[in-house]
Amino acid sequence: VQLQASGGGLVQAGGSLRLSCTASGSISSINSTAWYRQAPGKERELVAAITSGGITNYADSVKGRFTISRDNVESTSQLQMNNLKPEDTAVYYCAISPYGVAGPCVAEFDYWGQGTQVTVSS
Repeated sequence: VQLQASGGGLVQAGGSLRLSCTASGSISSINSTAWYRQAPGKERELVAAITSGGITNYADSVKGRFTISRDNVESTSQLQMNNLKPEDTAVYYCAISPYGVAGPCVAEFDYWGQGTQVTVSS
């Protein structure tokens, strides 16, 4: 399975971005999808995850601001990010698992995209 993430960029605080992740290859094995992020000098952390059954899991820091969604037909996942803050600055990675997992452990997800940079200026 290959993942391609896109949609990152530079935005001012309070702005919005929408990240997208497209899967290709053996996509029949996809169950859960997730977005993680990693800021310089910090560990990779879960942002949001969603299972094939629609169960979601969000980091406390993004609840009410970010929304994860998926399109099972198109094998895509989106992360709508609103009211962005400078502390949201990081490289964002999409990930998938053949199991119904929802994080937060990085090891729960088997396939990873290349990452897309999100920078929020104050």
